[in-house]
Formats: sequence, C-alpha cells, structure tokens
Amino acid sequence: MPNHKYFNRDLSWLSFNKRVLEECLNEDIPIYERIKFMAIYSSNLDEFYRVRIGTYKRFTELDEEGKKNLRENPDLILRKIKAEVGKQQDMFGQIYKNNILPELQKNGIHIVDENTVLPEHHDYIKNFFLDNLLPHVQPMLLLKKRVQPFLQNNAIYLAVKLFKKRSKKEDETKQARPKYAIIKIPSHRFDRFISLPQIDDKHYIMFLDDIIKLRMKILFPGYRIDSCYSFKLSRDSDLLIEDEYSGNLINLIESHLKKRETGTPSRFLYDMNIPKDFLKFLKASFGLVNNDIVEGGKYHNFQDFFEFPNPKYPELQSESDIPLKPKEFSSKKSIFKTIGKKDRILHFPYQSYEYVIRFLNQAAIDPKVEEIKATQYRVANNSAVVNALINAALNGKKVTVFVELKARFDEEANLRSAKEMTKAGVKIIYSMPGLKVHAKIALVIRKGDKKDYAFLSTGNFNEKTARIYADHGLFTANNEIIHELKLLFNFLENKQDDIDFKHLLVGQFNLKDSFISLIEREIENVKNGKKGYIIAKMNGLQERDIITKLYEASNIGVKIDLIIRGICCLKPNKTYAKNIKITRIVDKYLEHARVLYFYNNNNEEVYLSSADWMNRNLHRRIECSFPIYDKDISREIIDILKIQLRDNYSARNIDAYLRNVKIELGSDDDEIIRCQEAIYEYLKNK
Repeated sequence: MPNHKYFNRDLSWLSFNKRVLEECLNEDIPIYERIKFMAIYSSNLDEFYRVRIGTYKRFTELDEEGKKNLRENPDLILRKIKAEVGKQQDMFGQIYKNNILPELQKNGIHIVDENTVLPEHHDYIKNFFLDNLLPHVQPMLLLKKRVQPFLQNNAIYLAVKLFKKRSKKEDETKQARPKYAIIKIPSHRFDRFISLPQIDDKHYIMFLDDIIKLRMKILFPGYRIDSCYSFKLSRDSDLLIEDEYSGNLINLIESHLKKRETGTPSRFLYDMNIPKDFLKFLKASFGLVNNDIVEGGKYHNFQDFFEFPNPKYPELQSESDIPLKPKEFSSKKSIFKTIGKKDRILHFPYQSYEYVIRFLNQAAIDPKVEEIKATQYRVANNSAVVNALINAALNGKKVTVFVELKARFDEEANLRSAKEMTKAGVKIIYSMPGLKVHAKIALVIRKGDKKDYAFLSTGNFNEKTARIYADHGLFTANNEIIHELKLLFNFLENKQDDIDFKHLLVGQFNLKDSFISLIEREIENVKNGKKGYIIAKMNGLQERDIITKLYEASNIGVKIDLIIRGICCLKPNKTYAKNIKITRIVDKYLEHARVLYFYNNNNEEVYLSSADWMNRNLHRRIECSFPIYDKDISREIIDILKIQLRDNYSARNIDAYLRNVKIELGSDDDEIIRCQEAIYEYLKNK
C-alpha cells in the first residue's frame, strides 16, 4: 500500500503536541493550568528532539542506495518537522506574550525582565546575585577554531558579545574587534524563577536568566557588553540498546547512561533576535550544521514552568478531584476475599490507587501467601510498590520481579530500585535481549487455598503517575487467567516459549494475530449482513498491517471509532477510511489506557491492554492484553468509552491534514460533555 495512505509518525506526533499547546488558550481553565500545559508542551518537544531527530539524522548520512530502502526520505521529513515546529514555536510565543502574561498581570502577578524591573527591586537583585549566584556563573570566552567548549545537554546558556574598553591613548577611529563568551545559567542549583519583594498587592517574578543579564557587567571587568542572547543544545539521548543481544546488559546500560549527556547535537535552539553574524559565529564555534539549528524565543526550557511560583495558592489552580473509594473495597476484610467473590476493576485516577498498594501489602504479611511475581517498567521514587515487595521478601515470601532496564529515561531509577530489592532478597530478572517487557502484571500465589490472585493493568505500577494518568486495573482470581499468567512469568524466568495462550494476548506469541482475527470477525459479520463495530482506544496507532486491516474493515462497512491520544498513522476522511472516526482527548488527566471493544454480533468483547498498536509494541515487546469476562465490568468499561466518544469539550477529531478539529455543538441547547468530569460523576454515582 503506498505511503500516501499513512501519516508520518513524527508529523502525527507533532499534531498531538500542538493539541497540548492549544490548551494554553483554553480560558475555561485556571491560568496556572494553562501554564502547566505550556510546560507539558515544552517537555514533550524536548524529549522528541532528544529521541526521534537523531534517528533521521543517522538516516540522512546513508548513501543514495541506502536511502532507497527507507519508506520515507529523511531529508524531506526533517524539513517538514522543522517547518511545523517553527509554526508551533511562533504560536507558543504569541500565547505566552498575548495570553499568559496579561492574564497573570490581571491577577497581580508580573513577570519582569532586565528592561522592566522596578527601581525598588535593584538592591534586592544585586544582593541576590552577589550572595548566591556569583560563585556559580563562570563565563567562558569563545576562541573559534581553537577551543570548542562542551555544551551540556538541555542546559541554558547566554551568548555574550563584548568589546574591550578603550584606554584614552587608543585610536578612537580604529575598528574594535568583538569578543564572544558564554555563561551557563545555573538552574540546576537555583529555582528558575525568583520571587522579588511584593509591592502593595502586586507580586513580581523574574527569570534567573534576566537576573544574570542585569548584573552581568560584574563578570566582565574591562569590557563593554554589546548584546546577549540565550540558547540551548539538546543532544541525541536514545541509548540504542533495543537490539543488543550480548554482553552484560546492566554494565551496557550504565555505560550508555553516561553517554546520554554527550550525544550528538539534535537541536540548537536560539533566540530568533540574534544577529546573523553572531549566530554564524556560534554555529562555527560549536561545529553545528544547518539541520541542528532551530529558531526559538527569548527563553528556553519552558518545562521549568512546572515549578512556576503561585503567590496566591491555591487560587488560580484547579482543585484536584478526591479519588473515589469503591464500596466493594471499603470493608476491612481481606482484599483477597473481595477479589475472590468476583473480578474487580479500578479506574485511575478517578478511583484510589491505595487498593493496589493494599493488595501487595496484604500479600506481604498474609501467612498463606507463598510467592509474589511482578513486572516493573516505570516505578515512582520512594515507591510504595517496591516497598511492599521488599517487605514481602523480608517476611519470607518468595518474590520475583522482572525489571525492564530499557524503559527510556527510567533506566537509572529502575536499576536503583532493582538493587534495593536485591539487597532484601527479591529475585530480580533483568531485561531480555532484543525485547522490552512492557506488560503490567502481578501475581500472588497462596498455599492451601483454591485461589491465587492477580492484578493486570493498562498502566505502570506507579502510585504517583496514577494520580494523573487515566488507566484501568483489573483484580482477578479467574483460574484460566491465573494459569496463563503463571505460564507468562515462567517464560520471563526460563525463556521457555512453547506456550499456547488461549485467554491472554501476549506479545511475541499471539498478540498481533489475535487483534487481526478480531477485526476480521467484524468484517465477516458485516459480509453476512450483520452489524460490525469496533472501538479502539490507545496512545498510538502505527503498525501498517493493523491499519490495512482497519481500512479493509471500513470498506466492508464496519463502523470504527478510534480514540488515539498521540501518534496516529491512519488517515481518516478518505474513501478507504470512510467509516473510521478518530478522536483525540487532551484534558487535565493524561489518557493512557488501552481498551479494545468488538461488537461481535451483540456478544460484546472487551480487552484491556498494555499495548498500543505501534511497531515497537507488536513486534519488539512482551505485552499483555487481557479479556474482561465479568459482564458488569465489561458494561462499565463500555459506558466509559461511550462517554469519551460523546465528549464535545476536550475532544477533537483528527482530519486528513492532521488538524485537531473542534467538535461543533448542534445548537445552543446541546449539552456540553467534558468526558473526564462525566466519568468521575458516573463512577461516583455507581
């Protein structure tokens, strides 16, 4: 099938990040929530450049014969990415200037810079600089072609143009030659935003960058400062260890982690106001090429706005919903008895994650529990999950944890928690060469009991992200599910791969083929004159065999609703996708759940999954999708999906040009549905 039937995955991702940026314009939400979305957008874009751009740059170095084997021209994609990012950066700057700053000022909060700072604040700033900053700002002169300073990954720098002050004896007509220097902003040691003394009822906040600019003369005695502009360098941070098949993986990852901060340049972001000759000098000084250069604004690292001070707290921020406590878990009796009666479902963050911690803590002290097995992909700092597993081992339980060391940007944290568990006697199984283990599963095995118990989830064992990631978690004592989980853990421990899964859909075994078969069943039903309907909710859709099958289903007449948060390579609104609608939901919680619904001739089937329909998930990972056999739970999940499909507030439809199209109300009387609020009320009233 030709490429024009697919969106490029990275241009599609940029469409998602633009949707995040659009939330900064949402005047219905408090100003500090809009500022948070600016931080999310910036953080997302930084990671994009650190992970994705390096791949394209490596492709551009291939010869013409090598490039022929690629599906897309890497030079062309890089140009398109640069153009789209440029448009978004312009939009970002306009939002900051025309929306965020005026709204803050309306609330008595003023961000001042070196040009707008009040005279009353000069002494405070001078003392702050001398007492705190001066030892940590060390300028470095640039000597082109002689010394090339190493730029730290994602650090902010000021580039300074200087002229030596003339003595009275020097010829005034002689053209002075400029000198250049750089200063690293020490935001790793100090808050990026400094609160200045309040005046009357007004609050004043200043970037650390601007405080340094204001007092910079102290750093360059004997020089006249001509101009100053900020820049930062992002480096390729992809460890490229997905396909390592040999060697000590722990040592390999530890050595790669050191290289992450020294990777090749992926983006040199600079203040667009810098003169061309100044930029040319910097480019030559740091050995940069045109593909590295990206135009930006006066400030960088807007992810620091996660910590932007709110002098009026808790005003100007959203109130957090209090996590619900389902009545079936409210009794003080053993959680195992609650699960033993029937399967139970939790929906995070609407419902409390404490029951997952309680499940593990009770397993740690229950005298009947012999063994606990779990996977670990991304855990919280000072993790309650890890503490529960350590306690279980200290209490004499046999505890086995599969730790995925290749969880990008969490490698170090996972290594640290694995070492803590090892000290306590937990048996740790590390990453599998060539594969990531992305399944989110835990198993509790009891002696002298007819039942064992399990927890399977669409999200990580992480009590902190469970406050903001929308996921589902299933507790079950179903013997068929438990049996196959034991087979899966046996595979992770012993690599015995002759397993015939009949209930679980497991990556590297039956996952992709099962999804295709489920789609084909809907196709056959339509061919036989019956109704065909699919709802698929996930973070990303890329895998072409799956997309091709969805196109086929659409052509036959299967109605398909896709709820895709991020990457989506399927093109809607085309003749080959006439029955496919794509919805994207961006709101206060990150939509993270993977849910699959198949009408199945009115015998509805629901699966929850750790797997997106991405190449990496379906081809290079151990994933676990699990059926929902309990009819009450199945109906609850279907109800939640339908609430999301009715959203006309946070939802957007993706069109054939990757635009996020707002859903128009039919009339002024139409009910406004914000699905995350509606889901909370739905669960609250159950």
